[in-house]
Amino acid sequence: MAHDTRELGLTGEQQAVKARYPPIQRKYEYLDHTADVQLHAWGDTLEEAFEQCAMAMFGYMTDTETVEPLDTVEVETEGHDMLSLLFHFLDEWLYKFSAEEFFIPREVKVLHIDRVGFRIRSVGWGEEFSLLKHPQGTEVKAITYSAMQICDGEKPELFVIIDI
Repeated sequence: MAHDTRELGLTGEQQAVKARYPPIQRKYEYLDHTADVQLHAWGDTLEEAFEQCAMAMFGYMTDTETVEPLDTVEVETEGHDMLSLLFHFLDEWLYKFSAEEFFIPREVKVLHIDRVGFRIRSVGWGEEFSLLKHPQGTEVKAITYSAMQICDGEKPELFVIIDI
């Protein structure tokens, strides 16, 4: 799913918001998967890979460059291992969007990952999602454990299938 201005049909207002802020550095891509989509995110650190994975999920829902960083939301969660931590991290961010505050971030920053206690603390800058302001992408229904991978090497990579 390519996200360029022509395909999304951005309004003048949406284009103006994009023009006010620097472009978002994307370190993720979308891989085809039967009936779902696989997020592939990477970073220079595991924290950055987690951030990019969250932004890949939100980038599937809208053009995140049309989001203004007007509010902040914190997400703290835990798991019993690194895979469950990644699952709960994405699931909590999805909850902030779909059930609680309709919050869509322009940026997510992971402040700390506890790799022993499997806890994560993050903050997002964004605003309330509005169809009048943000182009509609595809709804993300759920995060799955199916084929989830964390490759924590020199350049950490994450693979997550989301249910759309």
